[in-house]
Amino acid sequence: MSDLPFTLDQLRILKAIAAEGSFKRAADSLYVSQPAVSLQVQNLERQLDVPLFDRGGRRAQLTEAGHLLLSYGEKILTLCQETCRAIEDLQNLQGGTLIVGASQTTGTYLLPRMIGMFRQRYPDVAVQLHVHSTRRTAWSVANGQIDLAIVGGEIPPELQESLEVVPYADDELALILPVFHPLTKIDPIQKEDLYKLQFITLDSQSTIRKVIDQVLSRCGIDTRRLKIEMELNSIEAIKNAVQAGLGAAFVSISAIEKELQMGVIHRAPIEEVVVKRMLSVIYNPNRYRSKAAEAFSREILPQFATQGLEKHLIPTLPVESNALETASPNSTGS
Repeated sequence: MSDLPFTLDQLRILKAIAAEGSFKRAADSLYVSQPAVSLQVQNLERQLDVPLFDRGGRRAQLTEAGHLLLSYGEKILTLCQETCRAIEDLQNLQGGTLIVGASQTTGTYLLPRMIGMFRQRYPDVAVQLHVHSTRRTAWSVANGQIDLAIVGGEIPPELQESLEVVPYADDELALILPVFHPLTKIDPIQKEDLYKLQFITLDSQSTIRKVIDQVLSRCGIDTRRLKIEMELNSIEAIKNAVQAGLGAAFVSISAIEKELQMGVIHRAPIEEVVVKRMLSVIYNPNRYRSKAAEAFSREILPQFATQGLEKHLIPTLPVESNALETASPNSTGS
């Protein structure tokens, strides 16, 4: 076939309509008029000789052919973005883009520090941070939308063969109490003391909640006897609830550094119990990896890795290993 029956603009419009659910919202997101979007879709359907949308409902619904074209279209657009980034690397080593992903707790408390350190060294590199669930983040890495990610949950089984999953750092989950709680005077507290507490937790399906239950069970603690006072949907809400005296909680150490320094919450060690999970770095070895991602992997990741794990981090590409370091006058050793 000499001429393709679609353009990149038409694929972008199709993707926007599928994401927004209507022609009007898609037009708004692309800063074009609704008639222009409708005309492009009509031309695309005429060129392909198949309907792409069911026009009956209030929401724009893709037909089977529409879903098929969207699936391939997203891959095409991702490859176009990778091509632009590769050319950008070639032309302007001091610029470029780094796209990092993370699961919720890691993205909120750890990645901003890492990105801040990276930006001090490479201020001309644009950095994007995408914070989602481990599952969604893993799919974005697999599809080439994210360079690399740090996650704390399990990688979907269907992606384990296509992604490299590298053990990165221990994330300790500390028991925190209100500063005026009677158990703050005991160091360490006993396992039996946990049954006396009112706990504030994340949803029972959250990764951190499952890790806590598994570790406590392995330590001989009956998690069914733990009293759950309330379930909240964010670590910040949990910290505020503990600070207000509403209960106790297990929270990542990285999330409570400021509160511990200010003395507004109390960290309570438990005798013979340490709750930890392993954070992992994930990347797709078959996708293009920018020089910015190379520099982040080489210079920033090892500084936050648990001792002994830094040597297992992402191998850098020999051809590109010193590119950013040579190009940027702000570069320093790790």
